[in-house]
Amino acid sequence: MAKPKDNPNYKVIAENRRARHDYAIEDDIEVGIVLMGSEVKSLRVNSANIAESYAEVKDGELWLVNSYIAPYLPAKTWGHEDRRRRKLLARNKELSRMWNDTQRKGMTLVPLVMYFNHKGFVKLKIGIAKGKQNHDKRADAAKADWQRQKARLMRQNG
Repeated sequence: MAKPKDNPNYKVIAENRRARHDYAIEDDIEVGIVLMGSEVKSLRVNSANIAESYAEVKDGELWLVNSYIAPYLPAKTWGHEDRRRRKLLARNKELSRMWNDTQRKGMTLVPLVMYFNHKGFVKLKIGIAKGKQNHDKRADAAKADWQRQKARLMRQNG
């Protein structure tokens, strides 16, 4: 995925910061999302929330469940539901791999970032993740704490 420095049109819409704390992300995939016109306009001016959402493979299709896109007030008559199920676009090979991971290996599909790419299309980065236990979270926190302490010691001695 291109970074903001490389693409002037790249803009992060929503980010799930809690995902890396609650899940061990093993792989991530960039997918497209099918949106209505009022949803795209709302994303350009308002905000969205993907923190409580998840993705699922159902009947051979990939769906984003429980994501929030704020209503677009000028489109009152032909607006959109703010928490509707949205279809995600992925290649068949990726789709079958995600189905295998979720059904057979017990993994979860977690949305990580929703953004406008360099062409102006809304994209979603989905992580294939395994849930962390409390002891895993404590171990990660201790490791991060040690890295901060080590960096502090190197600055003092160096």
